[in-house]
Amino acid sequence: MRVHLIAACGVGMSALAGLLHAAGHGVTGSDEHVYPPASTLLEELGIPVFQGYDPARLAGVDLVVCGNAVRRTNPEAEAAEAGGLRMLSMPAAVEEMFLAGRSPLVVAGTHGKTTSSAMLAWVLERTGRGPGFLVGGVPRELERSFALGRGPWFVIEGDEYDSAYFDKEAKFLHYRPAMLLLNAIEFDHADIYRDLEHVKSAFRKLLGILPAGAPLIACGDFPHVLDV
Repeated sequence: MRVHLIAACGVGMSALAGLLHAAGHGVTGSDEHVYPPASTLLEELGIPVFQGYDPARLAGVDLVVCGNAVRRTNPEAEAAEAGGLRMLSMPAAVEEMFLAGRSPLVVAGTHGKTTSSAMLAWVLERTGRGPGFLVGGVPRELERSFALGRGPWFVIEGDEYDSAYFDKEAKFLHYRPAMLLLNAIEFDHADIYRDLEHVKSAFRKLLGILPAGAPLIACGDFPHVLDV
C-alpha cells in the first residue's frame, strides 16, 4: 500500500511513518517545516519527506494520514477529499494497522506519558517480550521511538489531544486499551478543552472503553485522577 502522511514531522507522525515502512508499505510525507529529530529519523529510514504541500504528491496514493496540525484548507487535504482518497487520522491509522489482534498497553495522563511509555517499552524489550511500541519522543535507551514487535503487547502513548480536523475525539480513544497506566490529570490544552471538567470527561470516556477486569494502574498523587 502507498501511504502519504500530511504533517509528517511531528513526533507521533514520524513514528507512524517508521511503523508503516517497517511493515512494508510505501511511505511519503510532507510538512510545512522539515526539521529534526523527525527529519533525521525519516532520512535514515529512506522515507521521502517534502517541504511544503503539493497535491501532485498524492498521485498513486492509496491512503492519506493527516496529523492533527493539518487544517481542512491544507492543499493536500483538500485534494485528497476532492479525489475521494481514503483519509485517516494518525491514531485511527495506528488502531487499524497496528493494534488489531494485539494487547495495547496505553499510557495516558496530561503529564509523564512519554517517559512512562518509553520506560515500559524498555522493560518489556529487555525482558525478552518483544513489544511493539510507539513513543511520542526520542527515547534514550531504545533504538527508535517505534517498533513493530513480535509479541502480543503494544505500548502506546495515549494523548488526550484531538485526532484530526475530521476526527475530533481524543487520540487515546482509538487505542483499545488492554491495560491502562494513568499518570496525572490536570487542566491542559486550553485550545480544545474549556476547563478541567472537560479534560476529565475525556479521561472518563477512556476508562469507559477499558474492558471489565483489565488492569488499571493510576497515580493516586493526583486528586483529579482519583476523582475520575
